[in-house]
Amino acid sequence: MTRPNPVVAIDGPAGAGKSTVARAVARALGYTLVDTGSLYRAVALVAQRRGVNWSDREAVERVALDAVASGALRLGRGDGGTTRVLVDGEDPKDAIRTPELSMGASAVSAYPGVRAALLDAQRAFGADGAVVLEGRDIGTVVFPDAELKVYLTASDEVRARRRYDELRAKGVEASYEATLDDVRTRDQQDATRAIAPLRRADDAVLVDSSAMDPDAVIAHIVSLVRARAR
Repeated sequence: MTRPNPVVAIDGPAGAGKSTVARAVARALGYTLVDTGSLYRAVALVAQRRGVNWSDREAVERVALDAVASGALRLGRGDGGTTRVLVDGEDPKDAIRTPELSMGASAVSAYPGVRAALLDAQRAFGADGAVVLEGRDIGTVVFPDAELKVYLTASDEVRARRRYDELRAKGVEASYEATLDDVRTRDQQDATRAIAPLRRADDAVLVDSSAMDPDAVIAHIVSLVRARAR
């Protein structure tokens, strides 16, 4: 498929800074940002609100299919070339950014019915290119034909420290040790799940941000995109 502008797929483990980097890269290029991870967080939130346990695969899949079909869960256009996830017509914002919902997203994203329910929405937003998508399987499953695939990572200790600092800045009670345990648990879940496990695509560019500041990471990825857009 030939697109006038590239699809930029940014994958990597939790806490690697994908959301921040993807947002800045999209802004720098004038591309649309599609926050795919928020879709899975939103499914976990809808299931929680409906009293469905995240471990109940069939029930969670029904929730996802119903929420998408009814419009209770959908992607909408945000400001400045972004997309946002809407739950019952509202942006859940920080409600889907808690450690609990992070674990819930990891759990529900392993279910094939959930992934199938959300796949078309992700592809529709990126069909014409000039988009940046971040998640766990963008380059391997959602857009295996993306013009640029980036695997953004950092050591588990660095990722835990970033997440801990973020939570503390929001006034959330947390400990570094517990945050590190959460990061490692999620890594294990994401890498070993049967459906679309987290892995680096064979043709993805590896970017390790452990010793890089965000501006350096963003500039590097922007340069990669521009090289492929020529």
